[in-house]
Amino acid sequence: MLLIFGLGYTGHAVAAAARARGMAVLGTVRSGHGPGTVPFDAAAEAIGRATHLLITAPPDAGGDPVLARHQPAIRAASGRLCWIGYLSSTVVYGDRDGGWVDEDTPPAPSGPRGERRLAAERAWAALAATMDQPPALDLFRLAGIYGPGRSAFDDLRAGTARRVLKPGHAFGRIHRADIARAVLAAIDRPPTGAAPRVLNLADDTPAESAVVIEEAARLLGMPPPPAVPFAVAEAAMSPMARSFWAENRRIASRKTQAALGIGWRYPSYREGLAAILAAEQAGKDVPE
Repeated sequence: MLLIFGLGYTGHAVAAAARARGMAVLGTVRSGHGPGTVPFDAAAEAIGRATHLLITAPPDAGGDPVLARHQPAIRAASGRLCWIGYLSSTVVYGDRDGGWVDEDTPPAPSGPRGERRLAAERAWAALAATMDQPPALDLFRLAGIYGPGRSAFDDLRAGTARRVLKPGHAFGRIHRADIARAVLAAIDRPPTGAAPRVLNLADDTPAESAVVIEEAARLLGMPPPPAVPFAVAEAAMSPMARSFWAENRRIASRKTQAALGIGWRYPSYREGLAAILAAEQAGKDVPE
């Protein structure tokens, strides 16, 4: 059984893909309880039945919330539990002044968000290594997540899209469906060594934010919003937004795709946006 800690935007996609291939899946929720879910604080029994764990919940100032609440139960599941996947972030690589990083690049976080993510990765690695029968551990480092209901289309339609110009500042992205495919491929092809495996989930085409907005506007048949120089836009940004723009790196994922035996269904924002719009026009829920 696959137990997913956090049925948010990405967790739901992984759960749906896993169930579609016949896997038993449970996901934790903070409040309430319905089919296929278990309350977060009451997940110990489900941990004892799980063969695979996927953690999507981000760390907070107190560290990883799953470890803080359920580390004893996870340790007690040694022997039955054969794989743990932790959804981390490429923020652990820090600012590289636009340079490329890959799965072998040592992490070097530039700020608190990256430091918390790296600390959580190391905490999961420490737990796995000290279990009586250590499970395989995959550390997925995700670029910016997008997909149905969370793309440039939504911002354009809402009138909130901003075409911020910062030449040479490219962001990595990954479609939600490709995250789900990568997680299931990792379960099928778990790492064989004792060390955690690092997997970069980022498409093949890092791109400037303004370029993505322009493509989405073109597909919608509407003019793009006015261009705003970064120096002007920065003054109105939230601290979180400033932290995203403060780091510039390009994420390579060729080694991940080779290790998992897959290629991205959406190797760039162009294919991803086109598929989202085509699914909307066809009246489908999602382009998975």
